Amino acid sequence: MNVNYKAQLIPDGRASKSSFTKLIENEEFSYIKSIHTSSRHAYKSDSQKRILAMLGALLFVIVMIMLPLQQTKAQTLGDGVKWHPGHYYTILDHGKNKSWYMWQVYNELKSTPALQGLQVRYSWKELEPKEGVYNFAPIDKHLAELAKRNKRLIILLELKEFGTDEASSPVPAYARTSVYEGGAYAFANYEKGVTVGYGTKLWNDRIQDRWVALVRALGKRYNLHPHFEAIGFTETSMGDPKEILSQEQIESYYKSLLSINQEMRTHFPNTVTYQFVNYPRPILQSFVGGLKEMGAALGGPDVFIEDLGLLYPKAPRGIYNYYPELSGSVPLMPSVQHQNYRTTQWGKEGYEPSVSELLAFARDTLKANYIFWTRDPDYFWKVLQLLNKNQQKTTQAGGLNANCPSAYMRCIN
Repeated sequence: MNVNYKAQLIPDGRASKSSFTKLIENEEFSYIKSIHTSSRHAYKSDSQKRILAMLGALLFVIVMIMLPLQQTKAQTLGDGVKWHPGHYYTILDHGKNKSWYMWQVYNELKSTPALQGLQVRYSWKELEPKEGVYNFAPIDKHLAELAKRNKRLIILLELKEFGTDEASSPVPAYARTSVYEGGAYAFANYEKGVTVGYGTKLWNDRIQDRWVALVRALGKRYNLHPHFEAIGFTETSMGDPKEILSQEQIESYYKSLLSINQEMRTHFPNTVTYQFVNYPRPILQSFVGGLKEMGAALGGPDVFIEDLGLLYPKAPRGIYNYYPELSGSVPLMPSVQHQNYRTTQWGKEGYEPSVSELLAFARDTLKANYIFWTRDPDYFWKVLQLLNKNQQKTTQAGGLNANCPSAYMRCIN
């Protein structure tokens, strides 16, 4: 049955206490009541007191068994990696901290079982507004809301952001100094020279050090959380830098990016880590090889069905050629973004594909284990209708490849 998601909002259900929890509370109340009664009646027998003591001990054992799920999971992960492949919702940046927006998103998750959870973007300046001072409260809030719904969180760390002024820079204010070479570089739309965004100067050693520190702090806090599914970085393309960069700076940028990905694998040993990769084509063979060697997932910022650059079959090959070759070795995680709903090629050429075509390409050509569906206001209801069809409801991964990749010792579902 198709649901009109434009017109219908499903009220957010509140989880009730389990019968087991109620039983414990009732027993605790009875026990406390009996203690008060015994203190008023001196004729209580020793045998009755022993029974009460035994009941108290039993309740203590039960409470210890009912420790939070994440503590139990943390003790059993070992060398395993949390593995819940399938479809995830990428929410828009402007709504991620707004209650009205998230209320609707959570309702859509509830009514769409094939959606495993959310992908949420965070910038460096959001998570470390001052040097060494971290703000993980927004992550904690999303994680708590998803955990109580038995959904999962995937975060995407932004190395570049789009925008026409420096307020769009993903770099915190403290890193926009000469010590960090200003922290960010402006990039333009190709051949037109107009600033469209800002990227991070990863070739600067101090910036690399700050990213390593951030990754370590995130890993310490979230690696063992059972509902923290994955963490990764935005696309490898640097855009068209407005300042002329040396070959040394460019090479250092990608070496640094691989190094930070390795740090992420080290500090998230029980969590999927990934890198969105698209351009430049000449670096792809060695860069993707580095990701494979460390066991990092290959992701992508776009699903363009007909894009000539991404599909280019000759050396240097486009990134789409690497997906089927890596299938079964590392996780594969393409994403459907705004422009992908509207055209099959970069630059608004091609035709407008159906969401079924996008799914088929990501699933069958790119061999996806995970797909990130951007919640575009003009298309999200079509995505929800597609994901509620039987084909996506027959398996937990929504019809995607759920096999544990060989890069992992074992996968934990």
